[in-house]
Amino acid sequence: MGNTTDGAYSGNGHIDRVLKELLAIRTDMVTEAARSLARLEKVHVNYRGSARNLLHYLTLRRRDLRPLQLQLAALGLSSLGRAESHVLATVDAVLEVLHCLRGCSWQVRSQEAAVVDFRHGDQLLSEHTEGLLGQATPERGVRIMVTMPAEAANDYTLVHNLLQQGMDCMRINCAHDDAPTWFRMIEHLRRAKHSLGRSCRIVMDLAGPKLRTGPIEPGQAVVRIRPRRDVYGRVIDPARVWLTAESSPSPPPLPADASLPVPATWLTGLRSGERVKLIDARNSRRIFTVVNVTGNGCWVEATKTTYVVPGTVLHHEPRLANRKDCKASVGKLPRRENAISLREGDVLILSRDLQTGHPETYDSGGKDLAPAVIGCTIPEVLKNVRPGESIWFDDGRIGGVIEKVEDTRVIVRITYPRLRTEKLRADKGINLPDSDLHLSAMTSKDVADLSFVARHADIVELSFANSVRDVEMLQEHLGRFGSRQPAIVLKIETRRGFENLPDMLLAAMRAPYCGVMIARGDLAVECGFERLAEVQEEILWICEAAHVPVIWATQVLENLAKEGIPSRAEITDAAMGHRAECVMLNKGPYVVNAVCFLDGILRRMQAHQAKKRAMLRELRLAHTLPNETL
Repeated sequence: MGNTTDGAYSGNGHIDRVLKELLAIRTDMVTEAARSLARLEKVHVNYRGSARNLLHYLTLRRRDLRPLQLQLAALGLSSLGRAESHVLATVDAVLEVLHCLRGCSWQVRSQEAAVVDFRHGDQLLSEHTEGLLGQATPERGVRIMVTMPAEAANDYTLVHNLLQQGMDCMRINCAHDDAPTWFRMIEHLRRAKHSLGRSCRIVMDLAGPKLRTGPIEPGQAVVRIRPRRDVYGRVIDPARVWLTAESSPSPPPLPADASLPVPATWLTGLRSGERVKLIDARNSRRIFTVVNVTGNGCWVEATKTTYVVPGTVLHHEPRLANRKDCKASVGKLPRRENAISLREGDVLILSRDLQTGHPETYDSGGKDLAPAVIGCTIPEVLKNVRPGESIWFDDGRIGGVIEKVEDTRVIVRITYPRLRTEKLRADKGINLPDSDLHLSAMTSKDVADLSFVARHADIVELSFANSVRDVEMLQEHLGRFGSRQPAIVLKIETRRGFENLPDMLLAAMRAPYCGVMIARGDLAVECGFERLAEVQEEILWICEAAHVPVIWATQVLENLAKEGIPSRAEITDAAMGHRAECVMLNKGPYVVNAVCFLDGILRRMQAHQAKKRAMLRELRLAHTLPNETL
């Protein structure tokens, strides 16, 4: 027997080689689990079989299995490509068939038998997902998580509509707002749950040690007033400008293109239909037309682009001949937000303090006098960087290489601006993927926020989880709040966190439930955009082997949530999210529409795919080929 295949894959010799290799793999898997008994004993009883299965999977994947997979496929056997949730059971099933092909029996010793069989593996993941994220919506196993905007604290209808359209988890980002605001969001959710009869988990995301750029000195105090024009440059809507008394300014009652403070006595002399003349900051003559005068201020309109600075003189030109022309000066205006313009080859100084930074300076002939300077929010991090390491700003829009490390500053050479010239602003993220930063995942703010989180949240997300010690620290802090402890979700957003994921999972599995979020924003910058697809795939595999639910996050249907229209690429991305147990949407004016849209995508995908396994439902396209007629 054994001559049913051709070439290199034919004969008993081939079966023997495959059998020998697979038995060696199995021996390694069993040995690794036996060696890790002390670690397995720390795992919660819910995860004992799952932790063992994870160790089996890690052992399996330490080899290049591709040649073995081809040989197994040629024999018509499982190529181990769907082994994640039941690794040892899959290997044993293949070994049993191989022994049958050789005409001999094979018996597994009871102490080495698979703890997690085929049915049990999928069941464990389902149970752990329900324990963490709550019951699934009928006909949609993948949950939907939504990040709350600040207005959710004052808008019950928004929360009600999100829940009605399919939100399963409300996410509150502790990096924004405060405890009273968070509490109002939660109260709105409780009211909506009671009204709709639906369940929804409360997820609170600790801010973590996000490294950001420091402040930049403000720019000039100048206001640009610009009317709307069509494609031919014709004005279709004049700019609306609100004039208010500088002594007691009032905000514009409606959206305005600009608000200018002026002397109160001059303001009272304006009448509808009159004109205000000025020479703007570019020495251009401009005219404002008074369209409405109220008790708090005055509306004027401009049909040409105008630049106004403090001290710009406004000439009131009354319509009546017996009224005198009078003038007034524009009062104090806010200085514009400044930015540092960076091009390839530019030098940027990263200072070890939070003193105000500034753009590059030039002399009157345009020659460089001093490079741009900016600080960072966690200066002590710069002690750990080395020359030659990469640095990225603003979610990867600007990249550079560290050229020199000095006592008070780090010198960076810009190597990658996404555009020819990129603008770096204050409070933008900094990533140092090559540097060993020794940063704790929890800040003093996070520790303070935990008192609220422990009382109100079902889940706490640990931002920038990088090591087992980070997980243990959060577990220790939560232990101070008694028996009511939210489940922990590890946010994987750094290269170090990705590399330490198996170890961190075993630590997180000491609790009854845990999860993992693929935070693709920082993760893409840290690991390289070109590697993101590969990295997120590996995270999905590892977590499925551990029977730990995954949250697919960052920029899912972002255009739809923010602009109201999805891009084609993000629809495909959202559909790929079905391989996780939860998909997260971020805030935006159209987020309710995005929830409804995502709900439909996930329901349809459920009929086609479960994790990596294609579900072969009846295919309509298979019926479309016309019959041939003789």
